[in-house]
Amino acid sequence: MSLTEPTIVGALSPSRAGDFMTCPLLYRFRVIDRLPEPPSPAAVRGTMVHSVLERLYDLPAPQRTVTAAQDLLEPQWHRLQEEDPSYAGMFTGDDDRAEWLAQAREMLERYFSLEDPTCLEPAERELYVEAVLGSGLMLRGYIDRLDVAPTGEVRVVDYKTGSAPGPAFEAKALFQMKFYALVLWRLRGSVPRMLQLMYLGGDGEVLRYVPDEADLLATERKVQALWQAIERALETGEWRSRPSRLCGWCSYQDLCPEFGGTPPPVPERQPGDTVRSNRRPARSSRAATDEL
Repeated sequence: MSLTEPTIVGALSPSRAGDFMTCPLLYRFRVIDRLPEPPSPAAVRGTMVHSVLERLYDLPAPQRTVTAAQDLLEPQWHRLQEEDPSYAGMFTGDDDRAEWLAQAREMLERYFSLEDPTCLEPAERELYVEAVLGSGLMLRGYIDRLDVAPTGEVRVVDYKTGSAPGPAFEAKALFQMKFYALVLWRLRGSVPRMLQLMYLGGDGEVLRYVPDEADLLATERKVQALWQAIERALETGEWRSRPSRLCGWCSYQDLCPEFGGTPPPVPERQPGDTVRSNRRPARSSRAATDEL
């Protein structure tokens, strides 16, 4: 058996896989054209809340209180503004900004209603993982939290700052978690015991799922099929729009045929464009752009 590693043909994260499933044209605008998007207050707030929950576990267990978490908000907000000064322009005034921060405080308070951080010692936080499948497709992303029990069982935890999906949309929500479980399985040889989504918006809910090898093999087949569809679009230059209720939040409506727009010409691919870089993607955004 050959020990030669497969040549990397491309890279995919759960976010970009989700983009393509939602709308191939959205994937094109973000990944192929790399068009800028104005900062979304909801997305930036999500980044800030994730940063607070990551740093909360730097504190000794008895000090992990609601107040301590909320006290971390302002420093994280200032850090984000230093990284991207355009964030300050998201608000119409001081009241708008104050309401935005108040919603973040509510999310942190809701987190404490879902679990007790004084009883936890995460094994990893903001863990970057990547694995190359036999086809050469690299799967990669950041896991919010990894818990390891004394018996060695692994729980994958992801924080969501939106509301929990209805039963009809749970499968889509779990795809990201199965994606991470697949990467961990390929990296470590064992299937995570539990996948846990924690929704900090709305009433606050926890969605748990116990995967098995059959689940992850099915996820691998799905990811491979997605990549084949992306490669076909790359070869043909056909990136179809897929209208849905999510169109209302899209930043590219003026370029979308569904709204009377005209997409720009597809950028010409140059030799070596299949994988521009194998470097770890930046984590400054919750949806770091993949590199083809």
